[in-house]
Amino acid sequence: MAVLGLNPHAGEHGLLGLEEERIIRPAMEQARGRGFPCDGPFPADSFFIARVKKYRLIVAMYHDQGLVAVKPAFPRVSVNVTLGLPVVRTSVDHGSGYDIAGKGQADATSMLYAIKAALEML
Repeated sequence: MAVLGLNPHAGEHGLLGLEEERIIRPAMEQARGRGFPCDGPFPADSFFIARVKKYRLIVAMYHDQGLVAVKPAFPRVSVNVTLGLPVVRTSVDHGSGYDIAGKGQADATSMLYAIKAALEML
């Protein structure tokens, strides 16, 4: 799995923020200790240029940090997963589509991927 940093340029070793060093790296060490391979934290602004297709799972620190780049890289097949909840929560890689609701124009591909991911997580 790839882990993105919270701050610009993943904090630049504390120059642009301390969350990477104080929170993210220790959490990654805990994950590794539990058998979860993880790389990073990577700068979010450059991660999606060359590295995105090398990972099956990308952990972003907030919604738009990850999805704004993932959606065009993997249209209709990426899945948003919210971690840390007591239940499995997945969602489609696009918005609600209120503009086409009830018009028979929706494409179910993203929903099928989200359901598949949820079942795999169970």
